[in-house]
Amino acid sequence: MTSEEDILLHYEDRWDEDVRLSSSGLGQLELIRTQLLLRRHLPQPPALVLDVGGGPGVYAYWLDAAGYEVDLIDIVPRHIRQATERGVRAALADARQLPVPDNTRDAVLLLGPLYHLQERDDRLQALREAIRVAKPGAPLFAAAISRFAPAIDGLDSGFLDDPTFAGLLESVIATGRQHNPTENPDYFTTSYLHLPDELGNEMRDAGLVDVEVLAVEGIGWVASDLDERMAREDDQRKLLELLEQLETEPSILGASPHLLGIGFVPG
Repeated sequence: MTSEEDILLHYEDRWDEDVRLSSSGLGQLELIRTQLLLRRHLPQPPALVLDVGGGPGVYAYWLDAAGYEVDLIDIVPRHIRQATERGVRAALADARQLPVPDNTRDAVLLLGPLYHLQERDDRLQALREAIRVAKPGAPLFAAAISRFAPAIDGLDSGFLDDPTFAGLLESVIATGRQHNPTENPDYFTTSYLHLPDELGNEMRDAGLVDVEVLAVEGIGWVASDLDERMAREDDQRKLLELLEQLETEPSILGASPHLLGIGFVPG
């Protein structure tokens, strides 16, 4: 089975990405923090936004409701169907070869492709394609999964007791490459997990300027009462304020499940 076939099988048959950001406190934290970080640099609506690897359209729908003109690209047919059902304009295509004219988008989101491309050249190609279609000065947002997220999650979830997972984890920590020969969707699918400095360096090497890498969930996911905390307005506010204070701290970046790189297309 090829890497792409494994990824398609995961999202088509084993995992419903459509509910991930709403079904738990951790998913809600990822969603809210990502939205807050996007808002800092997105141009005002009705700017043209391209959501590359946008999955079932959660972020595209949110942006559309805020007045943006959004187009979504994804390689998973199920995601295209789900996004379309939300009313999002969606098309089946690869992040490395976007069917979009040059210099036509005011902002580009890459909130999924980089952690499903195991080869550095492929990740750079996806970043360069995003730069190609963006206007000079446009912000580009690129998400990555931390190299150490499976170790923390495995410890918390008890996966370390499974010798298969322990073997997979050893490889991930050493190389960043994730494979899942099992049918357990909790062990994710073919992917590449970044070191924090690595994400920023790839974005700069692709040609972006003024790059910064921020922790999305930060240490928030270790809260034992995260579901309840996210449901209480005052507690949620306090948590978000803490995560914002720590979002650039180098010693914490690698402990965040997701990283968000933000850079700009040269003017």
